Amino acid sequence: MNKRIALFAIVALLAYGCKDNNKPADEFTISPDAGSNYKSGDAIALKVNIPSGAKIDSVVYLVDSARVGASKDSSAVNLKTDSLSLGARVITARVYQAGKSQELTTNINLLAAKAPEELGFKVEKVFPHDTSSYTEGLEYHDGILYESDGGRLTEETGQSSMRKVDLTTGRVIKMVPVDPKIFAEGITVVGNKVVQLTWTEKIGYVYDKTTLKLLDTFTNNVGVEGWGMTFDGTKIYMDDSTNRIWFLNKDTYQQTGYVDVYDNKGPVNKLNELEYINGKIYANVYGTDDILVIDPKTGAVLQKADMTDLYLTRNAGADVLNGIAYDKATGRIFVTGKKWDKLFQVKFFKK
Repeated sequence: MNKRIALFAIVALLAYGCKDNNKPADEFTISPDAGSNYKSGDAIALKVNIPSGAKIDSVVYLVDSARVGASKDSSAVNLKTDSLSLGARVITARVYQAGKSQELTTNINLLAAKAPEELGFKVEKVFPHDTSSYTEGLEYHDGILYESDGGRLTEETGQSSMRKVDLTTGRVIKMVPVDPKIFAEGITVVGNKVVQLTWTEKIGYVYDKTTLKLLDTFTNNVGVEGWGMTFDGTKIYMDDSTNRIWFLNKDTYQQTGYVDVYDNKGPVNKLNELEYINGKIYANVYGTDDILVIDPKTGAVLQKADMTDLYLTRNAGADVLNGIAYDKATGRIFVTGKKWDKLFQVKFFKK
């Protein structure tokens, strides 16, 4: 009997201890709950729940270390989210009490305010494209297409190259081979230079725009891998196989910031070739026929074009859609794919 009583006592003590650990009655807690999803534009109530009998001097609230409000008691502070970048945001409450402070943290996921607007497209013109090019980057400047052809000599893709191409004929005007062991990726034109990424080698190349003479190389440790690039006249944007778009200094190619890309459901991964058009970033999504239009300030996917019907009967050996170029002088947009025999001039419109 004594053994049974002792056993019941132990079980009761353990149960009480577990309950006490799960829901402490004498500790501060913070809301919203960690991992809560909100949409951009939502007002979020930030609040510290104060234990009964406790007195505080003040609570200061921060989002990603930036102060957003304060309170003298347990009343909530409303966080406006319309100007915040999308993605995971860390919320901290700094509680001041009797000359001391403690910090409580939680996190939220901020999604795009609404589903991407669906875009249609019209093919305005068709040009020939060199099927030997495993297109990784595409730019149009001063009447010339600049194209990065990815691959390695020992693989099916073949050796990488940097090219100048005649738009009308698809003929390669100038081609500079890349190290046969290096897999070249996205490009962008910055002034009188062409900057080229590499896939996994963490190397960047800088060419003379006119001659394609190699001027310099640099170490690129930004992101997971090197994928796409574009330039807005001030900074370079680069993606890395995830949903993140990095900002790079146009002269040093060092990271200066980033934005994470989300739609109304969650992160959009595998962003690939990029093009900056009228204040927005157009992006291929690797392995799909989708082109996204992204707000570079917030990361929100604003529009989406399903390009499945662009090229239904593709040439033998054709791979995925990849390559967007913009002629700023005329407003023309060009798209193509890896080893495609065609390059399309398209116009997007709202459905």
